[in-house]
Amino acid sequence: MGIVDTNILLETGTNELEILEFIISGNSYGINVAKITELMQAQEVQEMPLAHPCVEGIFQPRNEVYTIVDLARYLGLGVSDDPAKDIFVITNFNQMNIAFHVHAVESIFRISWNDIEKPDSIIYGGQEGVVTGIAKVNDSIISILDFEKITFDISPETGIDLSTVEAYSGLDREHIPIVVAEDSALLRKMLTEALHTSGYNNLIILNNGEEAWEHITRIKDSGTTDILSKVACLITDIEMPRMDGHRLTKLVKSDPVLNAIPVIIFSSLIDENMQKKGAEVGADAQLSKPEIANLVGLVDVMVNRAKESAGMF
Repeated sequence: MGIVDTNILLETGTNELEILEFIISGNSYGINVAKITELMQAQEVQEMPLAHPCVEGIFQPRNEVYTIVDLARYLGLGVSDDPAKDIFVITNFNQMNIAFHVHAVESIFRISWNDIEKPDSIIYGGQEGVVTGIAKVNDSIISILDFEKITFDISPETGIDLSTVEAYSGLDREHIPIVVAEDSALLRKMLTEALHTSGYNNLIILNNGEEAWEHITRIKDSGTTDILSKVACLITDIEMPRMDGHRLTKLVKSDPVLNAIPVIIFSSLIDENMQKKGAEVGADAQLSKPEIANLVGLVDVMVNRAKESAGMF
């Protein structure tokens, strides 16, 4: 066990990611290595009164206090056959430190987002399901979990705080077309509500980077002479099946027509390292999801700046 190297990807924008495969009750699941800071042997924790049933408690291995989430209980699966071999997967995303209790860790492997399929809604819980993608690696089928939804289900206050989003202020946002690429049903719903609250009602919400790229290129191929009148801003997550946000951003910014579109990367993974990766592929701005209060103002700035650059004022 030990620190996990989260900087092992190849060139940014290659549409690849590193997945850690872990086991719960004999089933294979996956998590993006970019979310992980460390793997530790499971140990005794301090229970917390009145905590959610899936929260085992807290522990402090060094100077950080971590909340321990029992993934087996959350997923409705059985207990470990050999608790002495259980693992804590220590994560950091959305500016939170959380440890997920799993029964075993298999390996880390590199895979293309293009090889990760959207899960069947009937089998995996419909639009609100906790599985965001299915990866086939060798003889294993690995279900990639929506850890943002898991933490939100257990503790709703950890989600996006929509109360910080200011209501429509009178700016002319009503007809400005915004494209959003986000694979999580929960986050799509929250983003839609936040943008609508601020007056951005002309939204095209898509499930992943591939759908967003196809939508944008169809507009370009239609022969429009003013791409910003059709896509005034693109907001994209990073982690998405088929095509991730870094690859989507790189494609948009490498195109002589589409590069006028301002791109905002809005992700739970934004930290110093991810800021560098986003800059490498040409993102105009990057925000972590707890900063949603700043998103609307940032969209305003990006849209106005793009229009000025295009001589539309």
